[in-house]
Amino acid sequence: MGYIRFLGHAAFEIDFDGKRFLIDPWLENPKSPLKPSDIKNVDYIIITHDHGDHLGNAVEIAKKTGATVVSIFEIANYVTEQGVEKAIGANIGGPIYLEDNYIVVLTNATHSSQRGAPTGVVIMKGDKAVYHAGDTGVSYDMKLIGELYKPKVAMLPIGGHFVMGPKEAAKAVELIKPEIAIPMHYETFPVLKGKAEEFIEHVKNLNVNTKVVVLKPGEKIEF
Repeated sequence: MGYIRFLGHAAFEIDFDGKRFLIDPWLENPKSPLKPSDIKNVDYIIITHDHGDHLGNAVEIAKKTGATVVSIFEIANYVTEQGVEKAIGANIGGPIYLEDNYIVVLTNATHSSQRGAPTGVVIMKGDKAVYHAGDTGVSYDMKLIGELYKPKVAMLPIGGHFVMGPKEAAKAVELIKPEIAIPMHYETFPVLKGKAEEFIEHVKNLNVNTKVVVLKPGEKIEF
């Protein structure tokens, strides 16, 4: 089916049945195993919101590779103004139909953004789905995401301060019920104090049937 590779902070490369997605490609983050110039082939870049640690190097990579940017409407307009040739602007809650039967849904995220609303994203093909929560606090919207899309994998921030901490992220796991949960957005900066070990313990205490997979930057998991 494909793989999910962690690129540090909230950045991921996802190969989904042959299509390659980048989510929040800030590849100048201090833990990234790649530089923007290392990215040669990508089909879609998804931007959850426009803070610098998420918008990151999306414009540079899209212009170099010809990838299509998918994001909230206002961010799509912004990257187009920056010279990106292909961008799909959308809004929260409705399916976005891509080539070859891929569907993307932007989801609610409890956060902030200078341009448009902050989002998470579900990427689907057929009955297979993965969910990247973006920057967010926990909310009952996550229960709807779990019920509607049944993502097999959920990438969840756990760092605290700006996003969920380990306890809140474990509650998100309980609401979503993915097969696999991957922690992200932690320990990149001193203020992001949440630890993967704490997240694992909180998930264990909730007795949910979800496996926590902790990826070091550069590591990947097949799904």
